[in-house]
Amino acid sequence: MNPGKVISIKDLVVRVQFDEEGPSVGQVVEVGNGFATQLLVDHLEPGGVAFCLNIRTDRRIQRGMDVTNTGKGIEIPVGDVTIGRIFDALGQPLDGLAPLDEKDLEYRDILKIPARTSNFTSAKNEILETGIKVIDFFTPFVKGRKIGIIGGAGVGKTVLTMELINNTAAGGHGLSYFAGIGERIREGHELYDTLRSNDLLKSTCMFFGQMNENPVQRSLVGISAVASAEYFRDEKGKDILFFADNMYRYIQAKNELSTILDQVPNEGGYEPTIFSDIKILQDRLSSNEKGSITSVQTIYVPADDLSDPAVQMIQHELDSVIVLSRKVAEQGIRPAVDLSQTSSSLLTPEIVGERHYGLSVQVQALLQKYESLKGIIAIIGENELSPADRTDFAKAKKLIANFTHNMNVMEKHNGIKGDFFTREQTLVSVEEIIA
Repeated sequence: MNPGKVISIKDLVVRVQFDEEGPSVGQVVEVGNGFATQLLVDHLEPGGVAFCLNIRTDRRIQRGMDVTNTGKGIEIPVGDVTIGRIFDALGQPLDGLAPLDEKDLEYRDILKIPARTSNFTSAKNEILETGIKVIDFFTPFVKGRKIGIIGGAGVGKTVLTMELINNTAAGGHGLSYFAGIGERIREGHELYDTLRSNDLLKSTCMFFGQMNENPVQRSLVGISAVASAEYFRDEKGKDILFFADNMYRYIQAKNELSTILDQVPNEGGYEPTIFSDIKILQDRLSSNEKGSITSVQTIYVPADDLSDPAVQMIQHELDSVIVLSRKVAEQGIRPAVDLSQTSSSLLTPEIVGERHYGLSVQVQALLQKYESLKGIIAIIGENELSPADRTDFAKAKKLIANFTHNMNVMEKHNGIKGDFFTREQTLVSVEEIIA
């Protein structure tokens, strides 16, 4: 096969002309510049022109250089040797430890979607206890389902995710994955230190494409983590806990790529392929007869606008949504959960039982009454309420205080011992307040 030629370079986009049969979309090609710079084929145009993305922002590329097709996609190492390690989007270790032992090491193409089975019936609804009252009560953590933590900047999405990792991983619920997509390097470092100090690295695999990376790697790192998790689910029969921070940054990276590829945005201002981008990734976070993937995804809300098109689209793929509010955070309540906007399709008698479901209906009614009474109290004062309204208002305030939680992962920062409540303890505490 004759090599192609670089015909133009614009930022991260490299156009390559192939005279004969060129590469396929999703394959990797290498530039003959002495450094084997890798490019990912994004799409093809008539006349044998391949639009490629410069994966590592290598500037040592010039027009006229030869480009050869590797015939392969982006392949990352998978297997037991990857547990306890940190990788980038291309499967290269980032933790400074010894290189992976190539013996018995397997590789998996991250863009190759595993075959789906049609005879799989959903497993019974197994509830995993998180030890966090507000989550266990309002958005039960059900094996094989998806939970989203939605909120603006600085309201505690990452801290709540770290607490969930700490509590669920310590409970020995299979293998944990963490995908850091476009977030701060400091947060990734703190998470790694927390897991290492709590001896949880032995059951955790981490992928980081933080905000210092280019949009190509930020858009690929979540897919790489999912491909690795799929291997353990399908080949090892593992149950996976998959944490992604932050799913909005994945859309943001895809949007940046769309801009440099000169694609026309959709009416919401995002890339034209936003629906398929979200759908393909979310569909891969699924369960089958071999194992399950239970995912917790944080979603950044730009300008605290919950109606943002990207936030809405991601939200539609989730079974439960935990909304973190700046107004609640300003009251000193942690986690800063907006109880009136938090919802779950899993809060049904069939999944949580009649007792839990009945309590949730009563609590939601009290909280809605609390919200309506706040405006009245601001005008006439609490003493002017009827005795029944005063009682309900007091109960609602007690419930809100009951759902606050001291984080185990914050103990070393604030000196306050962390909490852990069983689901039974949570239900009893709610019953006592309502009674």
